[in-house]
Amino acid sequence: MNWDDIGYLVSKNRYNENSIIAQIYTKNHGKYSGIIFGATSKKIKNYLQIGNELFVNYNYKSENRLGYFKIEISKAYAPNYFENKKKLFCISSAMNLIKLLTAESQSNDKIYELICDFYILLQDSNWVKEYIFWELKLLGFLGYHLEFEKIAESEIINKEKKYFVRSSTEKKYIPNYFIETKENNYDKTNLLSGLNLVGDFLDKNVLKPNNINYPISRLQFLDLFK
Repeated sequence: MNWDDIGYLVSKNRYNENSIIAQIYTKNHGKYSGIIFGATSKKIKNYLQIGNELFVNYNYKSENRLGYFKIEISKAYAPNYFENKKKLFCISSAMNLIKLLTAESQSNDKIYELICDFYILLQDSNWVKEYIFWELKLLGFLGYHLEFEKIAESEIINKEKKYFVRSSTEKKYIPNYFIETKENNYDKTNLLSGLNLVGDFLDKNVLKPNNINYPISRLQFLDLFK
């Protein structure tokens, strides 16, 4: 049995001296794992950057056995950002979230389109802020909705409006751009605050309940803002 599709490389791990096991999130079939033989060859190796878009042919004997991919490059996104460490680490973080949070062999048009949109937002002058909302949208598509505009409260501190969310144990301030769409204060501190806020929600409500470790790739991305 086999099928053809197009998708994004979200992970890769060495299988043997010449091959890897790859996970590719495809347009029509969702996330699939498979062996890529000869992945260390010069012809194929350069294609296999995390986040690149690939044409794939998948062959397998049964749904319960690992199949194998034949691939061709569609769009090589990652090399465009080799000189931009933040964006390169952002690609790694985003693709790792797709790997961790999506189910195997379950197609989802919204998730696939969201990955496509990811490369559009990287072109935005406020791309980090847009990426924060991209993560929130991803969580929403997976059933974990975090609607700050419905739960946030506000107060005036030093003549400035501040927003916060309250739980039984803490009061946590959130950046104004989560609530006010015209807010344009996107300095490093505000952006890191937003990334940490989404990260805390991700860890407490998604990762830990499912016994998933916090992704190192996201920590590495956050470290660039410290």
